Amino acid sequence: MTQLEQARQGIITPRMQEVACKESLDVEYIRHGLETGTIVIPANMNHPHAEARGVGKGLSTKVNANIGTSSDFIDLDTELNKLDIAIQSGADAAMDLSTGGDLPHIRRTILQRSTIPIGSVPIYQAGVQALKNHDAVVKMTEDELFDAIYDHCRDGIDFITVHCGVTQRVISLLKQQKRITDIVSRGGAFLMGWMLYHLRENPLYEHFDRLLDIAREFDVTLSLGDGLRPGCGADATDRAQVEELVTLGELVQRSREAGVQVMVEGPGHVPLKQIEANILMQKRLCQEAPFYVLGPLVTDIAAGYDHITSAIGGAIAGAAGADFLCYVTPSEHLSLPNVEDVKQGVMASRIAAHAADVAKGVAGASERDRKMSIARKKLDWETQAKLALDPEKVRQVHEQHHTSGKACSMCGDFCAMQLVSQHLDIDMHKC
Repeated sequence: MTQLEQARQGIITPRMQEVACKESLDVEYIRHGLETGTIVIPANMNHPHAEARGVGKGLSTKVNANIGTSSDFIDLDTELNKLDIAIQSGADAAMDLSTGGDLPHIRRTILQRSTIPIGSVPIYQAGVQALKNHDAVVKMTEDELFDAIYDHCRDGIDFITVHCGVTQRVISLLKQQKRITDIVSRGGAFLMGWMLYHLRENPLYEHFDRLLDIAREFDVTLSLGDGLRPGCGADATDRAQVEELVTLGELVQRSREAGVQVMVEGPGHVPLKQIEANILMQKRLCQEAPFYVLGPLVTDIAAGYDHITSAIGGAIAGAAGADFLCYVTPSEHLSLPNVEDVKQGVMASRIAAHAADVAKGVAGASERDRKMSIARKKLDWETQAKLALDPEKVRQVHEQHHTSGKACSMCGDFCAMQLVSQHLDIDMHKC
């Protein structure tokens, strides 16, 4: 049985207990969240050595890191280093988005290495295979697509992105909309090309039950992809995006009825003033399913700094109810990220996630900030490092200049808290 099916029978599984312990919540809360579909635990039965992570209502906001080769750069060791630094930096999950090299070998090696849940986009493998077999992505067969999905699930992938909501109806709205960036999702573009070439409906939508059967066999969480996510602020919240979301809401219900865990992916580029509305709309249309957002990126002109652009949007989205933030690195829109880019992306998203957790009142989030404030007041640098999101960075920066006293080198003898504390102590003694 899947985690969802066990939850419905009142069964408490080791995965549920593990998540409850990590979140400092009663395990019955986790079980009930799984039963209602407001919480998912992406944990393929064939990836048993990965730590469990809960995603959803009332839980800490999670962070995902994307890794993977491209057709221009294929180096498995580099991708494994990216995975390692993502885990060390505190990512809760990673996705293998490889499109170059021996994709099954890369995927299996990453799965074997990873101690956190791993996601993937199986249509990438189907597209690469179609190029080899038929000289064109659009000539892939339905069986090649579903075979790729089965391969990923059998290998142990914990959650898969599937662009089931890219329907003929959505494509017609896209044509009418006349977007600036059209479709920026690779999976969405693959499917739209296939549908227009074959004059057929999206096979992932038309044969959704076949997809559910595969996911249920291995307890893989479906991540219903946003193939029509906006690729620039000007395209945000248009008819094509909303129509796809309506379809995904229908598929959320079908997934739950089949005993399959499901979450929904959200928009990419969204102006600040539209973010909260997007989150509330998704939660309403998709029956409170966990929401997984890319960013959102709040401006289009921060190339080279889009990890910051994304963190701004991610904090607002998380505070409004988003449950899972997909990181964006400084290389977004420019290049395949390197190892340092991965760390910067994870840290930026973790900052956003924690800020959202404070706003949402997630257990322990505000208390951690309070403890940091007390340590700062005491000029207790080691405790500050331990409480920080990146302890190594704190120690490195603090020690880069010699200090003559307890205060840091920014203020030295003129540290405000040190001076005020001295005078307050004098006043207290006088009293």
